[in-house]
Amino acid sequence: MEPPACREQYNRAVKPISWRTQLRLVGGSYVFVLLVSAGLVLQRYLQYVRHPDDAAASGGMWAFGDWLLELFIGGLFLVPTFFLLLVISKSEPVYTRYAKVLFGFSLTAPLSLAILSIPAAREGWLLGAPCLYRPLASPVVLVVEGGSRLMARFPLPKKLTSYALLIELATLVLIVALLFFAARAHRG
Repeated sequence: MEPPACREQYNRAVKPISWRTQLRLVGGSYVFVLLVSAGLVLQRYLQYVRHPDDAAASGGMWAFGDWLLELFIGGLFLVPTFFLLLVISKSEPVYTRYAKVLFGFSLTAPLSLAILSIPAAREGWLLGAPCLYRPLASPVVLVVEGGSRLMARFPLPKKLTSYALLIELATLVLIVALLFFAARAHRG
């Protein structure tokens, strides 16, 4: 057992980082990831500009590369999100607000699927493209929602993050079912 004098000396020497400083560090890491992501997207755009014939000849391969880039960028955003959850998990009001935002964001998955079912909206770039990218981002969103559910300590955030997770999973199951039935109807 260590003497109390050593513990006191240690506590005076090692000062914990304040909550605001922790939030600033998390915010700074989000800005850093955003800048790295913007650079990666710019690099990908320049590949399209420099090699238009390659992109036209093998469009599926380029589309898959775009999706992998999207998943990679989403994975980059998981790192500061993990630290954000560590910081805010101690405060019930803050975590509840976060859980409400996460729940609201999960509602965009079925909404985007509904908008994609409208032909005129699906073909437009302004509404169709974001609605197409939202279901493609579901794997990363599921990881965030699952981690948020695991880190939730309080009853209301647990409930909200559980609902968000269920909405996201139900939307993914619906997408797979629609693809399965569309392929079956096309064959028959």
